[in-house]
This record gives sequence, C-alpha cells and structure tokens, in this order.
Amino acid sequence: MSEPRRIPFNALTPGEDRAALDAAIARVIDSGWFILGPEVERFEAEFAAACQGAHAVGVGTGTDAITLILRGLDIGAGDEVITAPLSAAYSALAVMMAGARPVFADIDPERLTLDPAATEAAITPRTKAIMPVHLYGQAADLTAFAAIAARHRLALVEDCAQAHLATSEGRPIGTIGVAAAFSFYPTKNLGALGDAGAVLTGDAALAARIKRLRNGGQTTRYHHLEAGANSRLDEIQAAILRARLPFLSGWTARRRALAATYRARLAPRGVTVPREFDCGHVYHLFPVLTPHRDAVQRHLAGSGIETFIHYPVPIPQQPALAAAAPRDCPVANRACAEVLSLPMYPGLSDADAAAVVAALNAFSPGP
Repeated sequence: MSEPRRIPFNALTPGEDRAALDAAIARVIDSGWFILGPEVERFEAEFAAACQGAHAVGVGTGTDAITLILRGLDIGAGDEVITAPLSAAYSALAVMMAGARPVFADIDPERLTLDPAATEAAITPRTKAIMPVHLYGQAADLTAFAAIAARHRLALVEDCAQAHLATSEGRPIGTIGVAAAFSFYPTKNLGALGDAGAVLTGDAALAARIKRLRNGGQTTRYHHLEAGANSRLDEIQAAILRARLPFLSGWTARRRALAATYRARLAPRGVTVPREFDCGHVYHLFPVLTPHRDAVQRHLAGSGIETFIHYPVPIPQQPALAAAAPRDCPVANRACAEVLSLPMYPGLSDADAAAVVAALNAFSPGP
C-alpha cells in the first residue's frame, strides 16, 4: 500500500521570486553597505506606499516594532497596555520590554480577536494604550477600538504582524491607530529570509523618534540623545523585502482564493470554520475549531497533511507573564484548546487544497 502524498503546512523555499531575490542579495553584497543604507530607505518608502501609510521605519523584528512604538509614545513603567490573550506571546512580551504591564481582555468568540466590550471594561487610570492583534490575517474591530481609544484618550496601536495588506471596512490596517507594528518573520505573508520588522505611522515626529531609538538613541554618530536600542533592519533583508513586495498582492489574492475553496467545500462534522468578518482578510493562517483537535490532527496526519496549532497556550497562562498578574480569559482558553491551522500558503496547489478538504470532511468524531 503506497504512502499518501505529503502536504506540508507551509513552504518557505523561494519560488517565482527566486531570481529577484538572487539579484537583490547580489546587489547588496556588491555595494559593500550592509546596515541602514539605501535599501532600507527605499524599502521604507515602498512599504509605506503599499500600506497607504505616511511613514515606515525598518527595525530588527516585529517585537521590537511594538516596543519602540510604546517607547516612542513614552509608555513605560507604571503604565498598562490592553492587548489580546490569543496571539504569539511576543506581542505581550514587547509591552514588557517597554517597561509597561500587558493587561489581557478576552476575545470575541467568533472573530477570535480582542473583544471591544471586554477591552473597555479593563481600562484603568493606568491604561495608556489599546493594542489589538489582527489575528490570522483578519482585522480586529478597529471601528470599535478607535471609538474606545478616542473616548478614553488612549493610544491605539495596531499589531499587524499577521495582516500585511489587510483592510478593515475598506481602510488599510496599520493606518487607523497612531502606529502599527509589522513582522517580516519568514512565515509571514511578506517574509524576509531572517528576522525583520517595521513600524508604520502617520506621525512624522513619532517616526523620527523611532528612527533614533532603533539606532541607540543617536542623533549623529556617537552622540546619543536618549537610551535607545540596537534594532536596525539590515540592507540584505531590506533588499529581499523590496524584491518580494511586488509579489505580495498576487500572493494575497492566492491566499484568498484558497480560503474561498476551503469555505465553500469544508463541511466537517464536529469542526467549526470561523467566520470571515471582513473581505479585507488576508489569510495568514486558516484556523478551524474543534473539541476533537487531537483526533482531527491525527486523522489529517494519517492522510499526509501537516497542521499546526496557533496557539496552544493562552498568553496569560505563560510562566513568562506571571509577573504581570494576568487575568483569566475563558473564551481565549477555549479557543487555545480547540484551534487547529490548516495548510495555507500561495504555493499550495488546488489539488492539495482539495485533498485537505476531502480528508477533513471524512473525519468522524465518533459516537
């Protein structure tokens, strides 16, 4: 009996962009300039334009982008930032890196992003910012969060690490809050070949300060105005991102087409497909929810289909967050116990997507 063909969860080897990447890397090597040079400046301008934003600042990681935004806004010791309990832990760790305390409000059970009502209930006199995470590629309810932030005079900071080119009610994410953080970790919709990140903001003064903070707080070489960080996007990663940026729109369309296939054809028993709340969803991931997660994952693995869990542990339950005295978030707890991510990447073939659908539809939760 032959083994089923393997369908990987993701594929990171360059494909149609390979020639552009090779040329970009060679260009930087030949230039002899490797840190904060013309490639970074051009990528910042091109990425800001792609996001319909005013100013982009390249930094070392998406985590650093959050931390530097908060520092640029003078949010630190004694301050609180309300954020989501369902995400990669780096969003909350970045708040702690700025010296502030992450406060967790529970998620909307259908949207799986930060719940506006729970967020407003969590506001205290120490609250300085709200930071929703646009999870899995779908925007949080930015209309509601913008209203809450305005009502309480709080900064709205967007975590856009999983949502490049997403929109919220037709508006580009990353342009609605005071600033937004992007990650270009290799698995992201726009991925580098290493770590990289960016800040997007409409505030020229904030952008200028973050540029200073990313480079040790220097105003000119060896003159440090304030205690900054060392978080500089390097020239090779900037060139790689510039080479890939023209492909992003097509890759996004392919993700949406694959998601449409899943949504139209998936009808599994005992498994829920979360709603698409906004057509601006960019499908960084395609999660499903099931109380039978372990059985579903084994069933799909038996058909050669690789899956991942995003995320198995709610951030408030992470030992690293114990010092923040986080509150319990029961809706996020339930989601973390049930969520399972299906293969979703531009190189996934129609045949493989159909095989995923067939295998999941064949699952039976039993009596």
